[in-house]
Amino acid sequence: MADIQLPMRQIEARVEANRCLYCFDAPCIHACPTGIDVPAFIRKISSGNEIGAAKTILEANILGASCARICPTKVLCEGACVLHDRDEKPIEIGRLQRHATDFVNDRGIHVLKPPMKKNGKRVAVVGSGPAGLGCAAELAQLGYEVTVFEKSKLPGGLNTYGIAYYKLKPQLSLDEAELVKDLGVEIRCGVEVGRDISGEELQRDFQAIFLGLGLGDGNRLGIDGENLPECLDALDFIKQIHTDVLHEIPVGHQVVVIGGGNTAIDAATQSARLGAKRVTMVYRRGESQMSAYEFEYDKAKHDGVHFLFDSMPMGVVEVAGHVAGIRLARTRMSTAGKLEMIPGSEFTQECDMILKAVGQEKQTEMVRGIFPSLAIEANGVVTRDQLTGATNIPHVFVGGDCANGGREVVNAVGEGKKAAHGIHTFLLGESAKLPKQASRIGVDASASGCGLHHPIRAHELEAQWKANRTTKISGAHRG
Repeated sequence: MADIQLPMRQIEARVEANRCLYCFDAPCIHACPTGIDVPAFIRKISSGNEIGAAKTILEANILGASCARICPTKVLCEGACVLHDRDEKPIEIGRLQRHATDFVNDRGIHVLKPPMKKNGKRVAVVGSGPAGLGCAAELAQLGYEVTVFEKSKLPGGLNTYGIAYYKLKPQLSLDEAELVKDLGVEIRCGVEVGRDISGEELQRDFQAIFLGLGLGDGNRLGIDGENLPECLDALDFIKQIHTDVLHEIPVGHQVVVIGGGNTAIDAATQSARLGAKRVTMVYRRGESQMSAYEFEYDKAKHDGVHFLFDSMPMGVVEVAGHVAGIRLARTRMSTAGKLEMIPGSEFTQECDMILKAVGQEKQTEMVRGIFPSLAIEANGVVTRDQLTGATNIPHVFVGGDCANGGREVVNAVGEGKKAAHGIHTFLLGESAKLPKQASRIGVDASASGCGLHHPIRAHELEAQWKANRTTKISGAHRG
């Protein structure tokens, strides 16, 4: 299955890198949740130093290779590029980042090395997804002995099991986990905290703990027929693509995907690319209210996906114990501003497979089972300090989807790094020394490059980006 975007050839990378203005206090840096020094790595590519470029990237984001493929760069770093202000095409930062990281990965070049000296302190990381690996890599480079506990058979979390195959191959995620291990981190797969090892044991054996648990199972629709064998959670479907032989994965002739987010888009596009004759996305609100990125939506339409807006599922049509269709009803906004079903508007959409992409459950009960006194917000996410990831338990820190409710992979890596710096300061106090790039971590920005000292969702940044595009600022004032 082909990549969604082809890698750059070396000459293409040189030409593109030489378009960069190498801005001082560049807005693209502030728009990156991991604080990659974008102008620095691009300048190195322009001079033929791909190894140096990769080092700059990976020091800031250990998952730089996967983020180069799956980050919403058009909204984040590329959305903040000052070339927009000149009515020019922004620098293709994502593809340049992939070029540099692929250069070292393909040649087996190790650009990061473990520290020569350890500080003698041990930290446990629960979960080997983007947040956990981001935290573990940062801690290892700061001199800590880090052990990662992962309940699945393979490390990588979402990147290994939950990203559409046409965007990210699972092998790349596993290769990145190896990069983390090369820094001296121990990753114990098949070990579930709360079952195989208790929270008490973690607190006894480690000076600090980072929770990067992610989210749980997909939410249910709450309609009749939801338990039929062809009615699946979209993430389970995507996971199957990562673990089974592609040509053996069953996909319906007529697939209906319920939801309007990026996971729904992934499931729909993946179904089309696996051979479904017709794929229809059903969303209860209007086109403009989808949380999926506009460029993802465009790609899905390009792949032939159909869309039914202002429609909600009412029940699954069952024939002989199998899915034969789905009953839908039209929706509208009431005068009170609430979504409601239009009476008498029900209709049936034929299908033989239904994929549900309506969000994921919070792992509240699991967290409480490990640390009963940990503070959890009303919406089910773990309460934490936004800047350090600290919780109400002094030696327990948190980041990623279990703390933010679900954002981008790059946000999770950034939050893992912030928590690592919080742990470092907590354990070593005033003697803690942070890397220079730590000051950039977790600072998001609007397209104009204005720093915000709290994380914002990428779709909120996209709204700002669109608004700023309509009001051009003359000249490259930061170039």
